[in-house]
Amino acid sequence: MTRPAYATLLALACVAAVHLSAQQPKPGFVPARTPDGQPDIQGTWVNFDATSFESSGPGRRLTDVNPPEHWADHDSPVSAKRFAMVIEPENGLLPLLPAAEKVRDSHFAQVGDHWSHETPWVRCITRGVPGGFFPAQYNNGYTIHQAPGVVVINYEMIHDARIIPLDQKPHVGQSVRMWNGDARGRWEGTTLVVETTNFNGKGMLATSAASGRLRGVAQGANSHVVERFTPLDKDTIKYEVTITDREAFSQPVTIMMPLNRDENYLIVEYGCHEGNYAIPNELTAGRKADRDAVGAKTSTP
Repeated sequence: MTRPAYATLLALACVAAVHLSAQQPKPGFVPARTPDGQPDIQGTWVNFDATSFESSGPGRRLTDVNPPEHWADHDSPVSAKRFAMVIEPENGLLPLLPAAEKVRDSHFAQVGDHWSHETPWVRCITRGVPGGFFPAQYNNGYTIHQAPGVVVINYEMIHDARIIPLDQKPHVGQSVRMWNGDARGRWEGTTLVVETTNFNGKGMLATSAASGRLRGVAQGANSHVVERFTPLDKDTIKYEVTITDREAFSQPVTIMMPLNRDENYLIVEYGCHEGNYAIPNELTAGRKADRDAVGAKTSTP
């Protein structure tokens, strides 16, 4: 390795280390407690972020996700740019299996053929777990509520309400399978740890274009997801999720991003089906393409 290349890699490693070390609880910060003794993480949170989901490749440059200007017209906090949201593997790149990428590409090539090829998000079902926490280009709002023995997370997108019991009961039986899996939570110090299993094998690990290559990758029924919510100060939670999915990745993947408090953020109903012409428009275009193909064949001398 040449000296300039080595220096560049060393500088990038230092940048990554600084960003990761910054994601630690503020010295002396002690979260408030709910009446039943839980660390209080309630409130309205957003995850607008200037960081790319993955690093950009062998050159390991920092890159931007640039939505249309009107989608970014808000006054919510935006997390500072970091090396990548993917922190494990350390190179910031998803270890996607070729077979998973092949299935993803096949679905996107056939969205005009049948509704089942589209993402569950466009179909107004769910953005999934953990996909629902990955920043999209708009509507990145969440509210967290706590009651004795339970944490509830409301997602702005698709208006999902996720109920996380803290009763330490085992997961439901293997015959019970759900789009968002079966969640079980526990507190480790001031960190909320949520373990989710029992997926139905119909979902996707990410559905937003901002998730880059992960968008449209199928989530295996045996996917194992561990999320950690760590309050760093009264206005910041570190969200970290580790995904073990042998149908998608060659090794476990960890993704990290901040959640920023924004009590002025207004979450309104996400009426997904109302006025959603994505599916009928795609299928209409697909049928036109079929007719055009038939016409081209019949008109060939």
